[in-house]
Amino acid sequence: MPSRRRTLFAAAAAVASTVPVRSSAQEGGAWRPSRPIRFIVPFVAGGSTDVAARLIAERMGELLGQPVVVENRGGSGGNIGGEMAARAAPDGHTLLMGVTGLLSTNPHIYRSMGFDPARDLAPVSMAYTSDMVIVAPRGLPVATLPEFVAHARARPGALSFGSSGHGASTHTASELFRLAAGIEMLHVPYRGSGAAMNDLLAGTLQMMLIQIAGAAGQIRDGQVRALAVTGPRRHPLLPEVPTVGEAGWPEATATSWGCVMAPAGTPAPVVAALNAAVVGAVGTPAVAQRMAAAGVDGEAGTPEALAAFIAAERAKWGRVVRDARIAVE
Repeated sequence: MPSRRRTLFAAAAAVASTVPVRSSAQEGGAWRPSRPIRFIVPFVAGGSTDVAARLIAERMGELLGQPVVVENRGGSGGNIGGEMAARAAPDGHTLLMGVTGLLSTNPHIYRSMGFDPARDLAPVSMAYTSDMVIVAPRGLPVATLPEFVAHARARPGALSFGSSGHGASTHTASELFRLAAGIEMLHVPYRGSGAAMNDLLAGTLQMMLIQIAGAAGQIRDGQVRALAVTGPRRHPLLPEVPTVGEAGWPEATATSWGCVMAPAGTPAPVVAALNAAVVGAVGTPAVAQRMAAAGVDGEAGTPEALAAFIAAERAKWGRVVRDARIAVE
């Protein structure tokens, strides 16, 4: 595990083991939930975001003394679930698992989301990060990312790349790489990465970016070729695969992520108690191990750090949306 994440886990584990949320909440009248907390995941069940939310929710419930119940509300690129959370009472009993696309990309590609994430949601804590990997079918005559770029440059507009949906992180990260590499490719959106991977295996697509957990099996079995990982450093699941920076395009570095958000206006003491619960949950060794097995790296921090991070990500992906001319069709 990278040293930065080891440090975060160590700090979070210390909070979980030495300052339980239950004890700190009872001292000095800190906030405690009075009923079960609804934790909205703005996607269907079964994906990495849903798995991470359920692992964190289970431990949060133990720390807070009330169940944290995951509720899947998919649709419209996450906007439906996001709006439900934004419109909920700001009393700490409704949370949202916000993700890259919903919080940093959708505001740039949807004419109307029904709410403004920057105005209507309050940061609680980062929850996880998930690096992606650029993969190509075995039948394509390339073995490295530079070879793929040369192949694509020689055939402008002739190659296709797939994504898990229009405006999803797998789409925008692909556009970031395409712009950095100076290549022209056709985007083909799918309803999830699984369908896109099937077409990649069949040779219908020539490239896609996908969360590492979603492709590790096919890579190990030799069904697809991994060209580069998109994170800032090599990933422990694919240690032999170089980063996009090592391959020559550091400006294409990208990581998808998830974070816990609350409705705007949630009182600071409530946010602080929820933050402590997220930090404690992510720092629990069993939770961290199960998240890693699901292909995501647990990561927690302060609400202030999360707010700054989201603002930077929103600016970054806004530039990609404009430069790649991405819009909801």
